[in-house]
Amino acid sequence: MLSKFQSHLDARFSFLKNEKLLVACSGGLDSVVLTHLLVKCGYDVTLAHCNFSLRGNESDTDSQFVIQLSKKLKLPVFTEIFETEQFADEHGLSIQMAARTLRYQWFEELSGQLKIKYILTGHHLDDDLETFLINFSRGTGLKGLTGIPEYNQKIIRPLLAFSRSEILAFAERHNLNWREDSSNFSNKYVRNALRLDVIPKWKDTTPDLLQSYKTTREYLKNSELLIEDYIALIFSYVVEETEEGYKFSVSKLEKLPNLKALLYELLVPFGFTAWDDIYQLLSAQSGKQVVSKTHILLKNRDYLILQSISSDNSHTDSQDIQISRDTQSIEKPVKVSFERVKELGDVSKETIFVDYDLLKFPLKLRRWREADVFHPFGMTGKKKISKFFKDEKLSLLAKKKIWLLLSGDEVVWVMGLRADNRFKVTSKTNTILKIQLQ
Repeated sequence: MLSKFQSHLDARFSFLKNEKLLVACSGGLDSVVLTHLLVKCGYDVTLAHCNFSLRGNESDTDSQFVIQLSKKLKLPVFTEIFETEQFADEHGLSIQMAARTLRYQWFEELSGQLKIKYILTGHHLDDDLETFLINFSRGTGLKGLTGIPEYNQKIIRPLLAFSRSEILAFAERHNLNWREDSSNFSNKYVRNALRLDVIPKWKDTTPDLLQSYKTTREYLKNSELLIEDYIALIFSYVVEETEEGYKFSVSKLEKLPNLKALLYELLVPFGFTAWDDIYQLLSAQSGKQVVSKTHILLKNRDYLILQSISSDNSHTDSQDIQISRDTQSIEKPVKVSFERVKELGDVSKETIFVDYDLLKFPLKLRRWREADVFHPFGMTGKKKISKFFKDEKLSLLAKKKIWLLLSGDEVVWVMGLRADNRFKVTSKTNTILKIQLQ
């Protein structure tokens, strides 16, 4: 297996040769064999071990085993203890998902601290088949049927081309020791039931099961690549990137065939699942929206507008930000600078100049409200801000991002859009304040 493994690395991961590698080592068969293979092939390896505190003394013994392995192979090792059950309760996660989240968060932090580009895990072909069956049983698109990715940003899985039987044979041939996780023998987990009951019986009736799956997976991945290329072309045709986010042209979408499937491929990366609602959004009135955990999709006239959900675009009236007379800049919730200057400069949507002596400190920064009015610069009289937004043809998402700068209860600036006429610089102004939104 060693020469086969080296050939596989040369063909698929030649960029790893002169890199430091962080290897996730649980102490189990797969990660132990991966560590030995990498060392025998001359790679620069550092071990990372997670103790999830789930199996009492057994978890601690696993940690000691990995430490001893590192000493035997003269490798650096880092270990971390997690309170996994507490984390799962606090975040409403299953134990398995909590462990996965903690593991990859720590790997990311550790690799950054050590300046290591790549993290290697011991997932193999049998794991890949299990993932395929789990995704299939839950209902999934093409991406879910392609199994575990071989290369996902920093995460590399060089054993995906090898079966567990090959890995076990290598370990036995070289008299390697490893730890067995007792939880792997419990059928209460779907993956374990597949591993212990379903797949062994399937292999009895289909001896070439893994090779057949491997071939099918390659076909599926090639099909996925074709679809990705097509979606990239469609995306460039129907989507325009703006300050608000992405604008999808409804008229262009409706001219395309297989529209429901197309919407799925375009929007599934953004966490959406309510596909019937999204399809109906095409013919809905302006203002209708569909929300995922991370994004909002809004119907606005002839477009669907996609924007990420963040604290910066959530509309809240609950808190005013106070800005004292001596403040030179603030960083949050928006980045704004304040500078007393001697003369006017270039005015823009991001930069205004006001009469300093007309301001009442502390100034206030807050979200706009339905009852707000102001005196738009360059106009006579006052105007409701909601009417101003309508005239400016702002979408619901754009409105949610707007902040107001106020002096007392009077609007100084609808930030990024229009200053208020009442605070403009005139021939009677003694001190000019430059305010800049960055």
